Amino acid sequence: MLKNKKLILALSLVPQYLLILWLSKKPDFAESFYSNGLYVYISKLFRYTLGWLPFSFGDFVYGFGVIYALRWFFINRKRILKDTRNWVIDVASALAVLYFAFHLFWGFNYYRLPLHKSLNLNNDYNTEQLVNVTKKLIEKSNALHSEITGNDTIKIKLPYSKKEIFRMTPDGYNNLKREFPHLEYHPKSIKKSLFSYPLTYMGFSGYLNPLTNEAQVDGIMPAIKFPTTSAHEMAHQLGYAAENEANFIGFLASIHNDDIYFKYCGYTFGLRYCLNEIYRRDEALFETTVETVNKGILKNYEEVRLFWEAHENPLEPFFKLFYNSYLKANNQSKGMESYSYVVALLVNYFKTKDIY
Repeated sequence: MLKNKKLILALSLVPQYLLILWLSKKPDFAESFYSNGLYVYISKLFRYTLGWLPFSFGDFVYGFGVIYALRWFFINRKRILKDTRNWVIDVASALAVLYFAFHLFWGFNYYRLPLHKSLNLNNDYNTEQLVNVTKKLIEKSNALHSEITGNDTIKIKLPYSKKEIFRMTPDGYNNLKREFPHLEYHPKSIKKSLFSYPLTYMGFSGYLNPLTNEAQVDGIMPAIKFPTTSAHEMAHQLGYAAENEANFIGFLASIHNDDIYFKYCGYTFGLRYCLNEIYRRDEALFETTVETVNKGILKNYEEVRLFWEAHENPLEPFFKLFYNSYLKANNQSKGMESYSYVVALLVNYFKTKDIY
């Protein structure tokens, strides 16, 4: 009887895949029925249930799962040749359960409408528009930097603990919901990852656990990155799976925060993406543009760059290759390159604000 159940589970992988493939072509359905319907209740249930825990329950699940899987493979290693059929059924049935849980609890958000459509924004722009927005971001970033330090060459250091940053990040969402009601964030469920050191060496600053809806942030990276990374992971919790969209929403939540340090982190976060895009298009234009940025802001950029460079290792490209493949398998055709498309959302959002 148990073997029959496992066989049925294993075979369910095929119809599950075909169903997801079919539904993935229906973004309006995903947007209305799942992302703004069923998922709202699923995500809140998980966050109410696990958000109060001071540690990441999902990280424990991951750790236990890896240990259990390694133990199972070790114990059953001889079955691979002697009882291949049942061994494959066991593995496939486990994968079928995970595949179902992944899409039910969070993964189907990958197939929702693109954010620019739900916000009525364009998704293209020209270099002139990019430069105009970049100048405005420089003006705002410089002003915030000078207000905080009184000296344009001093690097900013956040006066908050990382626990305090977690507590303050939702304030930006509370303000943002006045403009975009669907971006209301409650309850909170964000924590430092128990695997912060391996996460750092893998080259990632945070992640969302799709099985528990907990947002994890790398606990050892520079604090200057904490506000925007936390806001980014919260955007994932709200159902925005695409990295460029989570970056954009994280930017909005940060600049809408009442705290000046959060605003600074948000504006310089968006500025960095715009500067990188200018560099990609025109290096000479980039050089003249970056000269107008306060030296203290550039020192904050350097602080983050040096941190990641210090943790580079031969395995990091393989982890990023794996994640890149994961994104492409989940409707993100550009893979990790999709991070850069936040610029299109930034430029067109500010266009609606008539800043150029």
